[in-house]
Amino acid sequence: MMRSLWISKSGMEAQQTQLDHISNNLANSGTNGYKQSHAVFEDLMYQTLRQSGANSSEQTTLPTGLQVGLGVRPVATSRQFTQGSLQQTSGNLDVAINGKGFFEITLPDGRTGYTRDGAFQLDNQGRIVTNNGYLVNTNGAQVPAEATGITISADGIISAKLAGETEPQVIGRFQMSNFVNPPGLDPIGQNTYVESVASGPPQQGNPQSGSLGSLSQGFVETSNVNVVQELVQMIQTQRAYELNSKAIQTSDQMLQKLGQL
Repeated sequence: MMRSLWISKSGMEAQQTQLDHISNNLANSGTNGYKQSHAVFEDLMYQTLRQSGANSSEQTTLPTGLQVGLGVRPVATSRQFTQGSLQQTSGNLDVAINGKGFFEITLPDGRTGYTRDGAFQLDNQGRIVTNNGYLVNTNGAQVPAEATGITISADGIISAKLAGETEPQVIGRFQMSNFVNPPGLDPIGQNTYVESVASGPPQQGNPQSGSLGSLSQGFVETSNVNVVQELVQMIQTQRAYELNSKAIQTSDQMLQKLGQL
């Protein structure tokens, strides 16, 4: 069997994986807090047909060897946690992170999730939750039913303006986390990540403390997907897929010629 058939097959599979990532990026170009991702590849093991440095005679050695690569495979997903653009909204509970860090949320199974999506809502108890109803860590903040306005400061303090009172009342504070290796977080969907061994443990703190960013009320962070860049990479992926397909066709034609001898 010709090695080129298997090599080109691995190349087509690799480009299909890349196209899957590009498609997901384009599909989420309007998703709040989404971070673009791309596949990372590595070449497979090499078959050594002639060893470098082997004796070619009693007095001479080979300056180079003969190795044939056996293809490519995807090994990782590279996720870029660069800052997305801040888009102004009319929601008092829309909060964007300007800088590093993640909001902490409580998942249904009790685990802590982390998100950059700050489009929050209130539940029937006045607690701040995500669009999926997951509780946001705000140190127990509960907005009174009689509140006429909510203010969220850059350092995460939540204040409610009550009817008949001149001074806003502090009701809680957003807590944030950051990680040594954010790309190591495991995405679980719903704009949410969970801690992994690769990400390291969360480094918790208040907004604007340490390396954590500040909060901007009335804004949401949009996706950091560059649509033009994705379209260019899509064309490159398509061309690479076609070339690998062409290599398979050429190998097949060579086998046909060999069979006619």
